[in-house]
Parts: sequence; C-alpha cells; structure tokens
Amino acid sequence: MDKLDLTKRYKSYYTAKAKPEITEIEPAKFLSIQGVGDPSGSDFADNVQALYATAYAIKFVCKALNKDFVVSKLEGLWWFDEQKYKGYTMEEAPVKIPRSEWGYRLLIRMPEYVTEQIVQEAIASTVEKKELPLAREIELYPMTEGKVVQMLHVGPFNKETETLLQMNEFIQENNFDRNGLHHEIYLSDFRKTAPEKLKTILREPVK
Repeated sequence: MDKLDLTKRYKSYYTAKAKPEITEIEPAKFLSIQGVGDPSGSDFADNVQALYATAYAIKFVCKALNKDFVVSKLEGLWWFDEQKYKGYTMEEAPVKIPRSEWGYRLLIRMPEYVTEQIVQEAIASTVEKKELPLAREIELYPMTEGKVVQMLHVGPFNKETETLLQMNEFIQENNFDRNGLHHEIYLSDFRKTAPEKLKTILREPVK
C-alpha cells in the first residue's frame, strides 16, 4: 500500500519562490498545540516533542486502518500583543519585540480522513505510552488561510527580516492589508540543518 504524502499531494502548499508572490491556500486541518515564549527555550522544544509524538501515534492508528501517511512538515503561526507593541512593521517586529513575548501555534498538516476520534485516541496513547501529559493540550485545528503573500527564506531565522522586508514592500505596492497571522513552514529540520541551509516558507495572509 502506498503511503499518502501530503507534501506531494499538495505540492503548491509546500512550495514558494525566492521572491514575493500571491497565492491562494486551500482549507486544511492540522494537529496543533499553542504556546508562548522563546523558540530556543525548553517549553517550545517540549511542545514540538508532544506534537510529533502525537502525529506519529495518529499515523500508526491510520496505518492499522490501511490509511498510512507520511508525517508532514512542522509549521507555526506567530503573533504578539499589538496593543502593547503598536506601529511595528512586519519586518521590525521580530527584531524589536522580545522573543519571550511571542505567542505561537505549532501545526502539522493532517490527511482529510483523520477524525477527532482518531486524534483523541492518539493523544491518550501518547500520554500513557510516551508519558507526555502535554499531549492533552493538542487539538485538531481547521484553518482556511485564503489569499497570502509568500516567499521562500533561505538561511538562519535571525535573517528573516530581510525576506520580510521584501514581502512588506510587495504588500504595500499591491495595496494589500494584513488578514491573519504570520505563518512559517519549516521545510528543513532546524534541529539537524546548518542555519545557512535552512529553508522556510514565510506567509502573510492578505486581503
């Protein structure tokens, strides 16, 4: 039996060019967990661990149903308190706002046939067998992003501001307004990849 690979099934979702472009993103559902704080901290790493452990538990449940799939790329939505930090542009915010004050929602895209029942079964298994009580914070999260401006960023995360500047100029030139949370898709495993070789899709929903 062939495994479903969402990165191949939805190739355009996991692809971006090295210049700003407009694209339309289809509705999808994700395994998700929320957090606050520095992505280099232990809380973030714990959330990633719980999310992946549960994703693989879902995979094993589905495999037993003859619906095996490849666990997809990690993604993240990021935000900050816009009342407290008014007036920052999208490229200024990552530099001027402390990383400890950023909120995030980590995501792994799920096949359409993954149900709430399957997710709850996998969460219970992860809590019991992997001894990861944090998995109780995980949910099945539907998202419809719609129109976005996106661009491929190659290099370390602390250089994303250079890519975001190009995206912001493109957004202004096309008279778009922001329409959602900053979105990143980590095409590279940042735990194993050299910073200069990291590939990340950056997305900004617009209207």
